[in-house]
Amino acid sequence: QVQLVESGGGLVQAGGSLRLSCVVFGRTFSHYDMAWFRQAPGKEREYVAYITWNDSTRYSDIVKGRITISRDNAKNTATLQMNSLKPEDTAVYYCATKYLGATPVATEYDYWGQGTQVTVSS
Repeated sequence: QVQLVESGGGLVQAGGSLRLSCVVFGRTFSHYDMAWFRQAPGKEREYVAYITWNDSTRYSDIVKGRITISRDNAKNTATLQMNSLKPEDTAVYYCATKYLGATPVATEYDYWGQGTQVTVSS
């Protein structure tokens, strides 16, 4: 059974930083692409960033330059380092995984975590 467990969310002031982690259980982590999405209240889930099995990365234009995605295959963990946070970054952040073909499209991912809340105060 595949499980994704996110952590690291919280309350931070505008301009601050947070580091989100996603640990994957139940699959050979190094073979799979990982992505982060977010969903704010009343809005659709939106793509943030992805990292492929061979460490290629791609970012949404709304976070480019402020967020870094990385992975540690030895720890089965994907990480999202978020800097210069803005109130509009407030959302529940989700990690997701799929086998090959990383994409910004949420419906392409077959396993999801439960989400971690990020709140940025002004």
